[in-house]
Amino acid sequence: MSQALLLPLLEGITAGLIVVAGFLFVYSRFQKKAATGVLAEARADAARIRADASQGVERARAEAVLAAKMEAVQVREALEQELLRRREEVGRLERRVEERNQVLERRQAELDTQQRELGKRVQQLDARDKQIAGREQDAARFAAEQQARLEQIAGLTAADARQQLLQRVEDEARGAAQALARDIKDQARKGADREARRIISMAAQRIAAEHTAETTVSAVTLPSDEMKGRIIGREGRNIRAFETATGVDVIIDDTPDTVVISCFDPIRREVARRSLEALIVDGRIHPGRIEEVVAKIRRELDQQLVEAGEQAAYDANVHGLHPELIKLIGRMKYRTSYGQNILEHSKEVAWIAGNMAAELRVDPELARRGGLLHDIGKVLTHESEGTHVELGVEMARKYGESAAVINCIHAHHDDVPHESTESVLVQAADAISGARPGARREAFESYVKRLTRLEEIANAFKGVEKCNVIQAGREVRVVVTPDQVDDVGAAALSEQIAKRIEDELQYPGQIRVVVIRETRAVGVAR
Repeated sequence: MSQALLLPLLEGITAGLIVVAGFLFVYSRFQKKAATGVLAEARADAARIRADASQGVERARAEAVLAAKMEAVQVREALEQELLRRREEVGRLERRVEERNQVLERRQAELDTQQRELGKRVQQLDARDKQIAGREQDAARFAAEQQARLEQIAGLTAADARQQLLQRVEDEARGAAQALARDIKDQARKGADREARRIISMAAQRIAAEHTAETTVSAVTLPSDEMKGRIIGREGRNIRAFETATGVDVIIDDTPDTVVISCFDPIRREVARRSLEALIVDGRIHPGRIEEVVAKIRRELDQQLVEAGEQAAYDANVHGLHPELIKLIGRMKYRTSYGQNILEHSKEVAWIAGNMAAELRVDPELARRGGLLHDIGKVLTHESEGTHVELGVEMARKYGESAAVINCIHAHHDDVPHESTESVLVQAADAISGARPGARREAFESYVKRLTRLEEIANAFKGVEKCNVIQAGREVRVVVTPDQVDDVGAAALSEQIAKRIEDELQYPGQIRVVVIRETRAVGVAR
């Protein structure tokens, strides 16, 4: 290549290199400036982020302080409310203590009054004892005079005369003492009878209970006689399945449009009656359907028995009973005693006992509770061994009833001594409820046996001439021989006959024993 061509080429390359070097210089300066700007921006962002973080920390710190203050205020309000509630509770307890103190003071005043009355009665008895002692002294003086006279007139020995006089004085003193005791007893009985009549009449007037005698059969009305054949089923399979599932006897006779269900257990009879009515309405009567309907009705009845028990406890104002006791009370709805529904009888006993307890100023709640539960053992007599009193005591003890309630159940037939006034009131209310006219019915055979036994008991005593039982066995009239029984002996004989009747017979209500002594004096005018 020639020098002429090489020189321009070198110049061009040099110029290009200069341009490139200039570009690179400019670009490096631009990059440096850009990096400086980015670093400044990064530093500004870091400063801004630090400022924002500082503000967030301060804001969070302020919010935490505010939340702590709010929580402290809430805690303080809760503490103030709790303190107010505690103060109200303390005030309520103080009022209750004050009421209890007032009741105790009132009872103390009543006890003081009774104590004063007893003191007066003791003084009266002391005065009467002094009178008797004076009479005995007079009798002794009279006996000494009689002894002297007898020795002078009859020529008797002192020992014989003393024996006769002592016998006479003893007879006179015994007669006077018995007459005095009879007068005191009559006065006490009159006062007690008057007060008892007032309390009993007031308690009985405050309730109104219905009584209907129940039987052991239930009648189910059929839409037509054709339904009897469907109930019996082919070769009797339906009626056998029904009797097996319910445990009752189904009596189908010539009575038109009626089927009779018989069973000693009222609950089974009620399940059978409802099941048969449901099957008649449903129309599908076969063994499978029978078992299904019976099971359904039994479940429904169990629930209704619980509801009946709860309602009875509510009506009697008795609270806090164990659920199992509630179930047993409900089962009393389908139990009877002498035709009287036990549930209605128990509620009535609870009402009467509670009213009498309120009149006597004892515990009406305990009386109502004992009255409601006193016959609860009767629902178990078909299933367990023992008397209804023993079963009732066992159930009450098992489900946590108090000793006072257990004694009300245990003593209402005098199986054990009464331990409280409420227990006696429960027994009295039981007798009142059972003795209401129409409340109970009695089988004719047992009724005749009871009347016959009353006559036998009265005729077994010495001096009884004849005996008549009147007023459907409520009164026994005894005629005695005047020569063998005197007036004092007649009063004692009535108490002895009554005591023996109480010990040997079971009867509702009470039986009155009247002893009649008749003395006749016959004169002949010529």
